[in-house]
Amino acid sequence: MGNLFQAIGVVLNMVLTLFMWVVIIRAVLSWVSPDPYNPLVRIINQITDPVLYRVRRIFPLVYGGFDLSPILVILAIYFLKVFVVGSLFAIAAKMNATAIMM
Repeated sequence: MGNLFQAIGVVLNMVLTLFMWVVIIRAVLSWVSPDPYNPLVRIINQITDPVLYRVRRIFPLVYGGFDLSPILVILAIYFLKVFVVGSLFAIAAKMNATAIMM
C-alpha cells in the first residue's frame, strides 16, 4: 500500500511540474504577443485559462500592465508539491517501514 501512495506522489509531482512549465511558457508568450490562431498557443491557452481565470477573478493582480496571476499559480503549485506530494511520500515511507517491521 505504501508503494501506491509513493506512485501517486510521483505522478502528482510530475503533473504539477508540467503544469508549472506550461504556466511559465504562457507568461513568456504573453510578452511577445504570439499569433492567437497558432495551434500550440491555443493549446497552452486552453490548458491554463481555467486556472488563471479563477485566480484573476478572486485576486485581480494586475499592476502596471503586468498580470501577476501566473506567479500566484506557481506559488500554489509549489505549495501543493511541498505539502501534498511531501505528505504522500511521508505516508508511503511510514507504511513501508511498518510493513518491514512486520
